[in-house]
Amino acid sequence: MKLTVFGATGGIGQEIVKQALTAGHQVTAVVRDPARLSVTGTGLEVFRSDLSDPEALRPAVAGRDAVLSGLGARSRKDAGVAARLTRTVLAALEAEGVRRLLVVSAGPVGPAPEGDGALDRTARGVVSALLKDVYADLSEMEAELARSTTDWTVVRPPRLQNKPVTGTYRTAVGGFPRKGRFIGRADVAHAMLAMVDDPGTVKQGVGVAY
Repeated sequence: MKLTVFGATGGIGQEIVKQALTAGHQVTAVVRDPARLSVTGTGLEVFRSDLSDPEALRPAVAGRDAVLSGLGARSRKDAGVAARLTRTVLAALEAEGVRRLLVVSAGPVGPAPEGDGALDRTARGVVSALLKDVYADLSEMEAELARSTTDWTVVRPPRLQNKPVTGTYRTAVGGFPRKGRFIGRADVAHAMLAMVDDPGTVKQGVGVAY
C-alpha cells in the first residue's frame, strides 16, 4: 500500500513508519524537521511541512491508500494542536479525495469500559481532570473527523509505554478493554496498521490496551 504518516517523528508515528516499511509498504513521512526522523529504508519518502497550509500538503497525500496520524499534544501546554493540525490534514485529504484516515486519540476521551471497578473509575477521573485541556482538544479533533467526508478511525490507547512491539493486545470497537491500563507505543502503531483495511473500524472509535 501507499501510506502517508503525519506526526512521523513522534513515538507512535516513528513506529508506524518503521513497521509499515518492514511490511513492504511505500511510506511518505510528513515531518517538520527531517533530522528528528531516525527511521530509514527502501520505500520511504520524507516530506517536510509545518502543516500550516492544506494546499501545500496535497502532494503528500495524493493517490495514497491511507493516511495515519500520530499528531497530538506532547504536554498540557500544547493543548489545541491536535484539532488544529487535524483540520489541515482533513482539508488536504478532502481536496485529493483520499478517504481512509486513522488517528490517535486517548482512552479517557471515549466511553468508559463496562464493568470497570472503583479503582479504574477513580484513576480515570483523576487523569481526566489533570489533562482536561488535552482531552478537550482530542474531543474536538474527534468531532472534526465525524464532520468530515473521510472513512476515519480513532484509536484510543490508555497510558503509553516505550517497549517493543508484541502484537498481543485487546481492542474494543466503540468501547474500551476492561482494566486496560497500559499499552506500548509500538503496539498502538501495530494496531493502527492492522485496522487500515478493516471495514469494521470505519467511522468508529477503537479502544486498544493490554
